[in-house]
This record gives sequence, structure tokens and C-alpha cells, in this order.
Amino acid sequence: RGNADSAVASGKATLTAPMPGKVVRVLCAVGDEVTAQQGLLVVEAMKMQNEVQAPKTGKVTEIRVREGQTVNAGDVLAIVE
Repeated sequence: RGNADSAVASGKATLTAPMPGKVVRVLCAVGDEVTAQQGLLVVEAMKMQNEVQAPKTGKVTEIRVREGQTVNAGDVLAIVE
């Protein structure tokens, strides 16, 4: 599961990679309205797929990764406002 910063209170939630891995699926697009706990991305790490979920209901304002991209723990994947 993905993490979100404590910035949720300010209306902006930053989703970060929970561990090093590879983005295998992007399940949303910039501008999409999403609900809390909705899957936004899938990151594969240590042969397991981890779904990164929206921490709150809102709109996807940025997606900073693409399918096939390698990410490090803590890298910003997307932003929901």
C-alpha cells in the first residue's frame, strides 16, 4: 500500500512509493475524480504487486511516473487535491 504525506489537511495529498520497485500499472489520469481508497497505481516490489491508493476523495492533479518506470522508496508518484 502507498503512503500519503500529512499534507492531506491542507487539501493536497502526495502519494509516495512505499519501497523501491517498478510501476506496472497506472490506473488513473490527470484530472480524474477519485474516491478515498481507490487504486491509482500498481508498484511491483520483490515480486509482489502493491496497489497505491488515494488517501482521500479528490482530483488527480499530477502523475509523476509512467508504466515501466523504476522508483525508489519515497519517490513522489502522484498528487491528489
